[in-house]
Amino acid sequence: MKDYKVPALEKGLEILETLSSAAVPMSLTDLSRTLGRSTSELYRMIGFLETKGYITKEVYSGNYHLSLKLYELAHTHSPVDQLIRAAMLPMREFAADMQESCHLGVLRNTELIVLRQEESPTKYRLSVEVGGRFDSLHTASGRLLIAYLPDVEREWFLDNHAGFAAMEANDKASFMNKLEQIRQVGYSSAEAESHRGVKDFAVLVGNPKIGLMASLAVPCLEQLHHTHSDAELLAALKTCAHKITGALGISSI
Repeated sequence: MKDYKVPALEKGLEILETLSSAAVPMSLTDLSRTLGRSTSELYRMIGFLETKGYITKEVYSGNYHLSLKLYELAHTHSPVDQLIRAAMLPMREFAADMQESCHLGVLRNTELIVLRQEESPTKYRLSVEVGGRFDSLHTASGRLLIAYLPDVEREWFLDNHAGFAAMEANDKASFMNKLEQIRQVGYSSAEAESHRGVKDFAVLVGNPKIGLMASLAVPCLEQLHHTHSDAELLAALKTCAHKITGALGISSI
């Protein structure tokens, strides 16, 4: 891709990105120092962004912060639709390269819902129903997504899950340890959990910090002659997830 230079646009985006990551509103001097640009260079662009409603100037301090206009623009399209579109090509490439089916899932209430599937091109393959609902506690994808929920949301989620509430104290502790392990290694796996001879791997798509995340999972049939090792499969799955996240225009965790 050609590297087209658009200095004014670049300057405006730098201002928006800097304000989005700032813990407190910033003055013109603060922005100048952070971006390494002169105040005179930023002044007109800041005025333009304020006029268009992308940033707001505090009355009492004169400092700037983001308005909700970017949030409004981002939410004019369904994040689920964007996720499905972004996943289409990377999932297709994964299925073709690794000769395995893969599927994309999200949490809804206390269940895991499958949004999209890409089937393996081989004669013998596993298929998961798109729109299918599964117990999130008992799937590799579900546990992955629960593990990456913010602490408060995870607590609410588990408090409202009848299956978790019915567990004995030691089982609950074991489950929480499993979630911690998932966060440490960066993926979730299971062997013969739902069907004998099936191994599952799941990795994260998106970024929990902005409330947009999904699981990308591959269920593998046990075979006499494996084309790819588990490590190769997991690496390819992570690459696929990274491509989807990049296509969404957001940063990975």
